[in-house]
Amino acid sequence: MIKLQLKRIFKGSTYTIGKLYVNGEYFCDTLEDTDRGLTSEMPISKIKDIKIYGKTAIPTGTYKIVMNVVSETFKNRSWAKPYGGKLPRLVNVPGYEGVLIHVGNTADDTSGCLLVGRNKVVGKVTESTATFVELMNILRDDSTIEITIEYIWNLCLDGLMII
Repeated sequence: MIKLQLKRIFKGSTYTIGKLYVNGEYFCDTLEDTDRGLTSEMPISKIKDIKIYGKTAIPTGTYKIVMNVVSETFKNRSWAKPYGGKLPRLVNVPGYEGVLIHVGNTADDTSGCLLVGRNKVVGKVTESTATFVELMNILRDDSTIEITIEYIWNLCLDGLMII
């Protein structure tokens, strides 16, 4: 089994930055839409009341990831073609459908999905394609994958980040 852990560390007004760990080891940074405090324990009705379509990070919680569904949106992208358009898909996310892990750089590139890369620029991830390929090399051969998404907010004082 492969266990992914996404620790959300910074909440911006239009995006959320996190750190992704694979089996307990830091792997890369992530970028998501705005975190609005959703959790997988909330009733669907509350999630739907809070969620803004295409602008809200998925609820915290633990989800299974499947690797056998073709993304109609991304299947023809150069970075998805080597995998037959099959991208990591989180399943049974309350109030969401089609949540993927994929390539992108800004919150405009995600509609509730997780973008992977390196957070070297404020509000963005860079090196996303190379990071995605590295992640796919880890994930594609294992049929049991899960991800836990949680908060580890940082306190920023005068430009210094305290974890």
